[in-house]
Amino acid sequence: MSDDSFSRAAEVIAAHGATAPIDCAIVLGTGLGELADQLENAIRIPYAAIPGFPAGGVSGHARQICVGKLEGRTVLIFQGRAHYYEGGDAAVMRVPLGMLTALGAPPLILTNAAGSLKPQMPPGSMAVITDHINFNGPNPLVGDEGDGRFVPMVDAYDPSLRAALKGAAATEGLSLGEGIYMWFSGPSFETPAEIRMAQVMGADLVGMSTVPEVILARRHGLRVAGLSVVTNMGAGLHGGAPHHGETKDVASKAAADLAKLVRAFLRGL
Repeated sequence: MSDDSFSRAAEVIAAHGATAPIDCAIVLGTGLGELADQLENAIRIPYAAIPGFPAGGVSGHARQICVGKLEGRTVLIFQGRAHYYEGGDAAVMRVPLGMLTALGAPPLILTNAAGSLKPQMPPGSMAVITDHINFNGPNPLVGDEGDGRFVPMVDAYDPSLRAALKGAAATEGLSLGEGIYMWFSGPSFETPAEIRMAQVMGADLVGMSTVPEVILARRHGLRVAGLSVVTNMGAGLHGGAPHHGETKDVASKAAADLAKLVRAFLRGL
C-alpha cells in the first residue's frame, strides 16, 4: 500500500477538523469503547468515510475514528478494529496505522480483550504485553517491497512505554500484570488442547488481534504498547469456556479501569 493511501486518509481526518500533531493514538478492542466517550470536543468519523479503511464490523466494535482532548493531550482513538478472521487479510489495518505517519507518528497503544493462561491474571484484570508469538502464521508484510519489510521485532513493545504504563497503574492503585500474547486466527475460540500447547510455548495471554497491527506499526517506525483486558480464562483452565458474550460483558465492566490507566499514562506524556 502506497504512502499516498496514508496521506489521503489523513486528509479526510484533517477535513473534519482533526489536524496533526496527535499526541497519542489508541486502538480500542472489543467492549472497550468507554474511553472514546470521555474525549472532550470529540470529532467522530465513520471508517466508511475514510478511503482505505476496513468495512464490515464485529459486535462490540463501533468502527469510527474519534479525535479529541483527554488530560490535555490530543488523542486519536480507533474505536474498533478489523480482524484477520473477517476476510483473511492480515494487513487489513494497514491504512489506519500507516495514516498515523502523516499525523506526526504518535505513540500507539493497542488494546484487546484476551484470554488468560495464568491464574494470577483472572477475568477483569489488565496486563501489559511484553512480547508476542505469531502462532497464526500470516504476516501483514507479505507482498510489501523494499528492505523496509525486514522489520526487527526485538522490543517491538516499547520498553519505555511499558514502564510508563506500569508507573501509571501504580499511581492509580491499579493492578497491571504482564505477559506474552499469542495470536490465534479466530473466529472460533481456542480448544483446551491448544491452550495447553500455548502454555508449553510460553504464552500468558491469547487472542485474535494485535499481532499484525504491531508488525504494521513497527514497519512504519511507530512506538507501540499493548494492553490486554482479560475477559476469560483459556479454554479448560479453571472452568474457562470462553464465548463472545462473555468477552463483551467482562470487557465492558473492566473499561473503567482501562480508562483510568490510559488517562494517568497521558498525564505523564
